[in-house]
Amino acid sequence: MTGAVQKRWLGFVQEHATIYDDDFVPGSKILAIGGAEQSHVNLAHPEEVFYEYLARIANHLRVLREPSEPLRMLHLGAGALTLARWASVVFPASTHVAVDIERELLDFVLTQLPLPSNCSLQAIVADARDVLANQLDGQKFDVIIVDIFSGPEAPEHLTVPEYYSELSAALDDQGLLFINIGDDPPLAFTDRQVAAAQQNFAFVMLSSSPEMFSRRYPGNLILTASKQRLDGSSIAQCQAAGPFPSEIKHSLGLDRFGKP
Repeated sequence: MTGAVQKRWLGFVQEHATIYDDDFVPGSKILAIGGAEQSHVNLAHPEEVFYEYLARIANHLRVLREPSEPLRMLHLGAGALTLARWASVVFPASTHVAVDIERELLDFVLTQLPLPSNCSLQAIVADARDVLANQLDGQKFDVIIVDIFSGPEAPEHLTVPEYYSELSAALDDQGLLFINIGDDPPLAFTDRQVAAAQQNFAFVMLSSSPEMFSRRYPGNLILTASKQRLDGSSIAQCQAAGPFPSEIKHSLGLDRFGKP
């Protein structure tokens, strides 16, 4: 680790957040909380997404939305705002609302890792469920990204079917929901999230590396949900977009996952 290390105490989680140089990717910074890496940002090239699970969301969006189309994006769980920065290049003129319950984290990130000049972002300090009911004034979004789940330790009120119903209500009819799910074998938490999503969306798919679907390894899966069914060509293009290796399961392929 080279260069100055910036540090901030986070009152909600009672841990230190640190920001430091990535020695292997020039111009990049890493955000860690409690010593665990949380986010990676390439300040010189925000269109480059380093973490595999975030790159999977970015690649799905490249397939499912036209780059010339500005998006209204809601980020629940702000982190280092990696995908807001990415979208400022790939989907210019998009607008962003970023929500995090940790006031100090939002301030720390925005101070130490300035956003691209063309990134239009509103930051809100709030619970990721409460904000839907009380602080968005009925706004509808084209894309909602939820990056707060961490297996069974995730706050229960953010994992139940009622929450998925509220997320659906905040999406435009053509909108897309992306949820990063971190889980351990045998992926029982993922089962519950798929079942909750299927109760509230017409289409649900999971994407990850193939070994995750064996249920024998810990890791991240991306749940994608929409009110409209995705056609087979779009699904195949999402899988082909990577990162590699890449596998997608949907419809009948999710039968096991929808039955916790």
